[in-house]
Amino acid sequence: MAQRLPDWLTIRVPRPDTIKQVEGMMRGKNLHTVCESARCPNLAECWSKKTATFMILGNTCTRSCGFCAIKVGRGEQLDPDEPENVAETTEKLGLKHIVVTSVTRDDLKDQGSDQFNKTIAAIHRRLPDVIVEVLTPDFKADRACITNVCDAHPEIYNHNVETVERLHTIVRPQAKYERSLQVLKMVKEIDPTIYTKSGMMLGLGETQEEVIRVLKDLRKNDVDALTIGQYLRPTMKHLPVVEYIQPKIFKEYEKIGEDLGFAFVASGPFVRSSYNAIAFSEKVMKERLDRMEQPDAAATQA
Repeated sequence: MAQRLPDWLTIRVPRPDTIKQVEGMMRGKNLHTVCESARCPNLAECWSKKTATFMILGNTCTRSCGFCAIKVGRGEQLDPDEPENVAETTEKLGLKHIVVTSVTRDDLKDQGSDQFNKTIAAIHRRLPDVIVEVLTPDFKADRACITNVCDAHPEIYNHNVETVERLHTIVRPQAKYERSLQVLKMVKEIDPTIYTKSGMMLGLGETQEEVIRVLKDLRKNDVDALTIGQYLRPTMKHLPVVEYIQPKIFKEYEKIGEDLGFAFVASGPFVRSSYNAIAFSEKVMKERLDRMEQPDAAATQA
């Protein structure tokens, strides 16, 4: 029998007119959002603020994770206009921070990395001041694929570990915990100026010790930002929720993450990978401006 949602897990009230406007833009350009496809509980809030996470490479994933509501099957044909359509829609929405994610495309030779490269480049050409965050699959830890994405210089590279190592065979049967860590480490090796980010879900049966170990493992691999949220079962076909974590526990993990040295930690029941991404974006923007000013300051001192 399904567990009853606790009081703190309430859905925010949407603003229908704005949501319809964003939806119209997406459908007009044949674009997908992970907000819809993954049945994100924050869709109403984010869309009412004209923010969304674009999902490229189609709407069908070649992997079947136990927590995810995205359709599984044979990958769709790539849309050559998709990169420019994402950039154009980003401009129309007036975004300062754009998140680009995708389904996993194990069926493609480059696993979809070239489409990421083209999309990032299209956004930067049209909107050079926008912070671009990518949330990628693991690309099977193929260095050539990860380099392809990094070569387009996204400001933030996000790849989620999703859960603790012990639960990977249940939650992500076609992925590996160590491989995800390897991806994040590789990004820093390829381009140390790119900020790295990862996220995980709670409530799948993990222990506190296991969660803390994940946080430590991420920091050992120089991950800059962390998101932690509550797993919510999208349908009865997906993994059941083992436990609804209380908000105070999320706050404790947030404090632990900050103490471990993460530059940014968002931890709460409704937190998702790209939820309120603008908060970390502001930190990135400030540091980018600081770096630009440093040469002038040095010249003045000289």
